[in-house]
Amino acid sequence: MAIKILKPTTPGRRQMTIADFSDLTAKRPEKRLASGRRRISGRNSAGRLTIRHRGGGHKRLWRSIDFKRTDKAGVPGCIAALEYDPNRSARIALVHYIDGSKRYILAPEGLKVGDQIVCAERTKVKLGNRMQLQHIPVGYKIHDVEIVLGKGGCIVRSAGTAAILVGFDGVYALVQLPSGELRKVRRECSATIGTVSNPEHNLISIGKAGRTRWLGRRPQVLGKSMNAVDHPHGGGEGHSPIGLKAPKTPWGKKALGVKTRSVRKSRRLIVRPRIHKKRKK
Repeated sequence: MAIKILKPTTPGRRQMTIADFSDLTAKRPEKRLASGRRRISGRNSAGRLTIRHRGGGHKRLWRSIDFKRTDKAGVPGCIAALEYDPNRSARIALVHYIDGSKRYILAPEGLKVGDQIVCAERTKVKLGNRMQLQHIPVGYKIHDVEIVLGKGGCIVRSAGTAAILVGFDGVYALVQLPSGELRKVRRECSATIGTVSNPEHNLISIGKAGRTRWLGRRPQVLGKSMNAVDHPHGGGEGHSPIGLKAPKTPWGKKALGVKTRSVRKSRRLIVRPRIHKKRKK
């Protein structure tokens, strides 16, 4: 998908770029697969704010995506439409199965209306087909990877991302994730062939603050601009420096570069950790 560069008719549109939606199907979302979604604005079940800088934004219709596709195992389907989904960076595809049911799936890059796809334990290695890792040839790009058997795809779902099946080690398949991490996944877990659609998503320039508000993001302010009671970096005269040995969160925990992944849960399945990119000075 291409990117449109807008004419600089206003200061906000001078640097703004938008995605080109010309290759998407002009239709309303499938009514039985769409529903309203209550916006929680970063609050938990108790109503307390757990994620800062969330709120507002345009109203969105939730599309139900089939990340498992196991109940349609062996049932061929035809791509009826390629659609936009405001709840994710990737595009979605509407599948019409021969038994009459309809489902939304993540659209791989290069998938077109009219293409035939199928999900099975073992099937043809073709763009959009889904099968178990143990039957996918080594070296192929995959996405929507399942890491808990039967749960459905839960990683490599963002626009333009793809994992690579590197090899096998006993009951595990070795999968290289987009971050560079080499991870063990059960051979029986499923994945979809291809790269996730909309690869130019990271090249889009928001252009103005108001467009960020449409996305449901509220403004952020530096901790050193706050009062001492509001943030560990706050207080002092004017824009005082942080003054601490390590930057901290509003709750006093270390921030910026601190590892947060649980060693107990993840390390035994990680063959090689993710690649850390050095910051330019």
